[in-house]
Amino acid sequence: MTTPTDLPSVNGVPLARDDESPAPEALRQRACTELLRQAAMRAGLLDADDPAPVEGATSEAAARSIEALLDREIVVPDPSEEACRRHHAANSKHFASGERVHARHVLFAVTPGVDIALVRMRAEDCLFDLRCQDAARATEAFAAMAAEFSNCPSGAHGGDLGWLTANDCAPEFARALFGGQAIGVLPHLVATRFGLHVIEVLAREGGEQPPFEAVHAAVAQALRQQSYVTALRQYLGLLTGAARIEGIDMDAATAPLVQ
Repeated sequence: MTTPTDLPSVNGVPLARDDESPAPEALRQRACTELLRQAAMRAGLLDADDPAPVEGATSEAAARSIEALLDREIVVPDPSEEACRRHHAANSKHFASGERVHARHVLFAVTPGVDIALVRMRAEDCLFDLRCQDAARATEAFAAMAAEFSNCPSGAHGGDLGWLTANDCAPEFARALFGGQAIGVLPHLVATRFGLHVIEVLAREGGEQPPFEAVHAAVAQALRQQSYVTALRQYLGLLTGAARIEGIDMDAATAPLVQ
């Protein structure tokens, strides 16, 4: 049996039980959360006797204190109009309105306790197979894959999601679909809060690109979000450097709470 000292930990606080085997991504996420929880304690925002997270889930008090800590430590300035104009000029297609995409997908769901490495391997095999299909069999092959493997109800209909706008999708799904010209099976898996998706774009309808003045607020919010993510990663980097972390590769850690 694994001893407590063998368990992945942050400053001696275990991140998993000895009968758990969280995926590396899950462990890094737990480590980031624990770094923030302990920082909130040091800042006097959380009682020292707050219970350690269970399977990565913190107490309500810890969640509130982490939010208060981030509000205090991460200050994001408003972007200048010049910066907003530059961002809009380089990314105007992302602020188009009315764009629609006809898509279908195969969803490999990621649920608690699932072997993420195995799910990813199956999803990558599916993606490879579908990208190797000739045009004559592509439609039939995708429908068969969706019917057999997809964890979405659309699998019963060949994975067809119909015509979508950006507002119909999770943000990470929308980022993969909209603002481009690609038609066909996308070359990479798309990770969302629901799992891993193999996506095919069947058709596109272009939207209108409003002038900068009409989307100024949205552009500014996009830049603030970028700055926030960068600042959060830097803050986590400082906490990581000052902590004793065992059994976790933090090099690939991404900022939590902003997925």
